[in-house]
Amino acid sequence: MIRRLSVGLIALLALSGAAWGHGESQHKRSAKTQAKVSEEKAFGREGDPKKVSQTIRIDMRDEMEYLPNGLRLKVGDTVKFVVRNSGRIMHELVLGTMEELKEHAELMRKHPGMEHDEPYMAHVAPGKTETIVWRFTKPGAFYYGCLVPGHFEAGMVGIVRVRASGGEINAGKSPVSRVTVDRQQGNTHET
Repeated sequence: MIRRLSVGLIALLALSGAAWGHGESQHKRSAKTQAKVSEEKAFGREGDPKKVSQTIRIDMRDEMEYLPNGLRLKVGDTVKFVVRNSGRIMHELVLGTMEELKEHAELMRKHPGMEHDEPYMAHVAPGKTETIVWRFTKPGAFYYGCLVPGHFEAGMVGIVRVRASGGEINAGKSPVSRVTVDRQQGNTHET
């Protein structure tokens, strides 16, 4: 009986470590990351906090969802994302292309203890808030996902539609109310 309890306790601790294994510490920008501030990604680059054009608040929930889970922006927008974890477990917001998020999610499943300090990621403990400042420099459909093992697979993903400057009027002001993403195909449906 005691042996079963011990084995059960060890298993429980191992599983809880996997949930937190992505690192309990907040992501801090290292000198190495700060040196790469102007590194251009397919979905933009780290933004200058002094040039924020809008602030968007995103809530992360234990139901494996973001609110809002869809945004419309325009090329050149520098957005300050204020990311709050209103849940009781660790969540994160990672910006990227669907392909990048799927690749990173696969790495996280294989190495759940990975830690990051990239400017396009916010790793947020329960009840806490983190920020990302990001400049969208190209039009297209980009995504944000929670890559804590199991969360992305459960549907914790959102979409950012970035329009060319001459595109849709007020594109930066109208959020998508709900987006469903087929992570295998990268197809989306907005409502």
